[in-house]
This record gives sequence, structure tokens and C-alpha cells, in this order.
Amino acid sequence: MIRINLLPYRQVQKQENIRRQLSIFLLGLVLIACGIYYVGSMLSRQQAAEENRIQKAKIELAELKKITKEIEEIKKKLQIIKKKTEIIHSLETDRKDPVILLDALTSLVVPERMWFTQMTATGGTVAIGGLAKDQTTVAEFMKRLEGSVLFDSVQLRSIRQQTIKNVNLKGFDITCKKAAPKPPVKEASK
Repeated sequence: MIRINLLPYRQVQKQENIRRQLSIFLLGLVLIACGIYYVGSMLSRQQAAEENRIQKAKIELAELKKITKEIEEIKKKLQIIKKKTEIIHSLETDRKDPVILLDALTSLVVPERMWFTQMTATGGTVAIGGLAKDQTTVAEFMKRLEGSVLFDSVQLRSIRQQTIKNVNLKGFDITCKKAAPKPPVKEASK
């Protein structure tokens, strides 16, 4: 019988298996290292992109804060302008009231029988003080006030006897309220 020594063959095969396993292991390590490097670089790119985006957002936020501050200043200025225009409008509408009031009172005076000594208009109330020759003149003046469209609720507060330069006169105090303006009546179309 022939004896064949298979020992070196098995040893060569074993060494080849070890070399193959070692090369697979090293290739696996290289692939894992490449994978880790790829993932790390991808994450660092994402981080850089996010930091860039955050920086842009901060710049945009600073610009928007500046714009918001400007808008707030403009709103304050608009409020001031609005208040001023309201005051101007109020003054414009109230400017004619004293003239209209004096004109109405002078047209209601009983000529040569009465005189005004004082007149105050506060809010919607008008206080009139004056002198008249007699009580009927005061009554006539009150009737004229009640008949006027400019005055409501006429009240005689006091009437007293006064002597001025040896002439007996009646001093009177009357209060009345300004009537609200009535809207014009529209004629019905025929």
C-alpha cells in the first residue's frame, strides 16, 4: 500500500483559509471604516447646512425685528396723526357753535326791552343772565327760546328786582339746553 502524506496539503489549506478569513476581516474593517467615514461626512455636511440655515434665519430675524420696530414707530406716528386730525375735526365742527349760539340769542332778544349781562355755554347747557324792563319781557324771551329749534328745556332760575341809575329793572337768570340738530326732512316723491 502506498502511503500519501496529506499533512502538507491540509496545512496549506488551513493557511489559505486563515488568509481568506483575514482578508475578509480586513475588507470588512475597510468597508466599515469607509461607511463610518461616509456617514460622518454626511452628518457634518448636514450639520454645516443646518448651521448655515440657522445663520440665515438669524440674519432674517434681525431684519424682521428692524422692520417690526419701524412698523411700530409708524403705527405710533399714525395714532398721533389720527388724534391730531380728530382734534382738528372737533375744533372745526365746534368752531361755529359760539357764532350760531350768539346769532340765535340776538335774534330772540326782545328789542329795547332787555339786555344780556352774561352768557356761558358749557357742554350742552347754556346759562343766560340779563336785565329786562318787566316780567312780561322775560316771559316773552323764554317763549321765544322754547320756540327756537336750537334750545330745549328752558328754565327760569331766578328773577329779582334791581335798580340801576334810578330805573327799576328785573334781573333774570335762565338755563336751557342746546337741542340736538334735527336731520333734514326729505320730501316724498310724487
